[in-house]
Amino acid sequence: MNNLIEKIRSDFPTLNVKVHGKKLIYLDNAATTHKPFIVINTLDNFYKLHNSNVHRGVHHLSQIATNLYENSREKVREFINARHFEEIIFTKGATESINLIAYSYGRYFLNEGDEIIISHMEHHSNIVPWQLLCKEKKLKLRIIPIDDDGNLILEEYYKLLNEKTKIVSIVHISNTLGTINPIDKIIEEAKKYNAITIIDASQSIQHIPIDVQKLNCDFLVFSGHKIYGPTGTGILYGKKEILEEMPPYQSGGDMIKSVSFDRTIFNDLPYKFEAGTPNIAGFVGLSAAIDYINNYGFDYISNYENQLLEYATRKLTAIENLKIIGNSSKKASVISFVINNIHPHDIGTLLDNEGIALRTGQHCTEPIMRRYNIPATSRVSLCFYNTIDEINVLYNEIIKIINIFN
Repeated sequence: MNNLIEKIRSDFPTLNVKVHGKKLIYLDNAATTHKPFIVINTLDNFYKLHNSNVHRGVHHLSQIATNLYENSREKVREFINARHFEEIIFTKGATESINLIAYSYGRYFLNEGDEIIISHMEHHSNIVPWQLLCKEKKLKLRIIPIDDDGNLILEEYYKLLNEKTKIVSIVHISNTLGTINPIDKIIEEAKKYNAITIIDASQSIQHIPIDVQKLNCDFLVFSGHKIYGPTGTGILYGKKEILEEMPPYQSGGDMIKSVSFDRTIFNDLPYKFEAGTPNIAGFVGLSAAIDYINNYGFDYISNYENQLLEYATRKLTAIENLKIIGNSSKKASVISFVINNIHPHDIGTLLDNEGIALRTGQHCTEPIMRRYNIPATSRVSLCFYNTIDEINVLYNEIIKIINIFN
């Protein structure tokens, strides 16, 4: 382990936790990432020194809290290169962001017979809201199939597009397969039919740089806890001209300019979509997480994580009776696998006994499991605080588990 990796790991206190007397090996980063000291200390300092509600007070603490909160919005804008400050809407997560689009834009602009395209590899949060909307509005949900390696079959996507297509909502990186989808091509084709494009960046925001202006997507969503920030923080990016035409998703305080018993005048962007007291400390912490990522940069992060992915793939592929689910040539650092005659939950339990944390189950992607005719997978998801040594320990423990069952 080199000095830089040791320095990075020292920034994350949870990595020193003991599990069943063993040092934690955390390989569940697609579910949530751990938080560096800079994020933890930022949260602590906010509650100790600056705790106050935002936008509503002229007193000193309220002004400080408001400035910290809105500076976080600007930090996010810069991070994804949005054109306007007002295009960054704070939510509690990517799931709420997608629901906001579905129930605000979808209800307002879509009509009976219109079509929505998603893919076979979507997380449930990018399936269920559209199913509910389709049932309510009598729309049609169409699905881009995937091949055996876990790639979208783009030729089939092109066939699905037509004048009735109003929304194309696609995951950037699959949380189960690790596939990096060609969202630039997907967006470009959708634009030929004037369809609105939504990108779920929950599994890409922490691994690769994203430029929403270059992509020309209409919406992009992600969760802060996937990028070393606090839970309960989410981002909805939307083009200003579209957001301005959308009605509020929730109503109450802070999303209004004026209320009388006769009528309500709604607030300007972005506040029109942010009802009630927000997760102030959480978004201040998210700003610190972005600072942390920017300190190392995606050139380093992506390169190192690709090295981990390549090494882990070689090691796991060499294990007899182990099959990797998702073998795209363009992958992020996610490996899902199955082992003959051993249920993933048994694998997860036995690995946990050795201090190794990975995810087992359907990963909120049940259609993928049906596509490959499997009940579940074991999923290793790596990030830039993981090490080659941890992968070696995982390899050795999997060999032991196979020997137990044989």
